Amino acid sequence: MTRARLAFGLAYFLFWMLLAWVAVQDYLRNQDGDALWQPLLWESSSMLVVTSLLLVQHHFTRRHAYLLARPWRWFAIQALWLPFFWLLFTPLAFGIRHAAYALANSTYTHRPWPELFVYESLKISVFIGLFTVIRFGLLSYQELLEEKLRAETSNALLRQAQLQRLTQQMQPHFLFNALNTVSSLMHTDVDRADATLNGLADVLRATLDAGELHETPLSSELRLVRGYAQVMQQRYGDRLDIAWRIDDDALGCMLPLMSIQPLLENIFKHTVERRREPTRITVSVAREGGRLCVTLDDDSGVLGGEHTTGRPGIGIRNLRERLAVLYHGDASLSLVQLAPAGVRARMELSCGC
Repeated sequence: MTRARLAFGLAYFLFWMLLAWVAVQDYLRNQDGDALWQPLLWESSSMLVVTSLLLVQHHFTRRHAYLLARPWRWFAIQALWLPFFWLLFTPLAFGIRHAAYALANSTYTHRPWPELFVYESLKISVFIGLFTVIRFGLLSYQELLEEKLRAETSNALLRQAQLQRLTQQMQPHFLFNALNTVSSLMHTDVDRADATLNGLADVLRATLDAGELHETPLSSELRLVRGYAQVMQQRYGDRLDIAWRIDDDALGCMLPLMSIQPLLENIFKHTVERRREPTRITVSVAREGGRLCVTLDDDSGVLGGEHTTGRPGIGIRNLRERLAVLYHGDASLSLVQLAPAGVRARMELSCGC
């Protein structure tokens, strides 16, 4: 709000400069002589006293800023200060003028004091009324900006908390599935169980490197996904064939951490585990204009069960929530049945790399 205060201060100063210029022009038209210090004194004394009184009023009424939402009460409190201006403005402003004229060996003349008090009180009432309306507008605008800032900060903290919860949810979920794989191999093939643990270590190292980040470059995400694929390759052996088609131009694009892994896991859960025949999976990532397109195809999956009931597994549901929080509707995730068989999972999001 510093810029707004500077703008208001400049406007206030220019307003008084305009009044001084008008006073000088009026003096030149109606007076003989070149004592321009006189109209400048009249306006500068008024400015000095009015500004001082306004600062006093502001000091004692700023605690009522909470009443801006109820304007009539706020204006009523400001109106209570009008007698303060009536009583002090005229003696202070005209006292300064009398003192300055005396120093110049001159005499300052004006209307009789009772008439002067009434006239100057009316003038100061109009000025204070105008200033109060302007002040109300500025304070209301400032309050609106602060409320907007508070709302944006609150929303940002809420999104941060949501992302933190969703990311923390995915990590133990992935670890649980990977350890199940190791458990299923350790009694039948120790070498494959050992290789799986090594692959799992690589994946966990990749997640630890990401720290508290919610987004990661595609190159880092692929390191994690390839490690996960290696773990699953040990589990399913010849029943699994994965092809990678990665556009090098897309490696710098940012995407949600652990976003491709749940799509791959979904294929294992709904297709590979339910078949004895080999399943071919193709992972494709490319830039299309300003969009990053991630596509996972399998050659034998069928949409059904959890997909048709609208109750997807934790990985897909989690990913959709994270896309909604991070990209505000500018990202999509779809599952499409292919012909004659197979399912395509496609994720699209903006790529600013």
